[in-house]
Amino acid sequence: MSTPQTAQQVSAGSPRWLVGLVIGLAGLFYAYAVWNAVAHLITMAQTGLTGGGWATLLFGVVFPAIVFAFAYVIGRRRRVGELALVFLAGLGIVAVFWMSLIALSLTMPSA
Repeated sequence: MSTPQTAQQVSAGSPRWLVGLVIGLAGLFYAYAVWNAVAHLITMAQTGLTGGGWATLLFGVVFPAIVFAFAYVIGRRRRVGELALVFLAGLGIVAVFWMSLIALSLTMPSA
């Protein structure tokens, strides 16, 4: 009979403190992306936004948190190096989305 694995369990080769460090550092980078999106939303809101502009920029605020959650779910049972690569790939996706959002907001007409 085998014991059930819990969500807190990590692979045998990864110390918990190292996994926590990787998650914490990745969380800081993702939080920086959220902070930039909020600052951009505030700046664009001062000039006036349409409904579509609000929806697009608000999604830009929550998108990094969604990607962080997915990256954590994908990498939580992997070794620490693989976890770091999953978070790094997620940051790449957030960066591509952010560049698209900036390009869109530069061409967005003001209300």
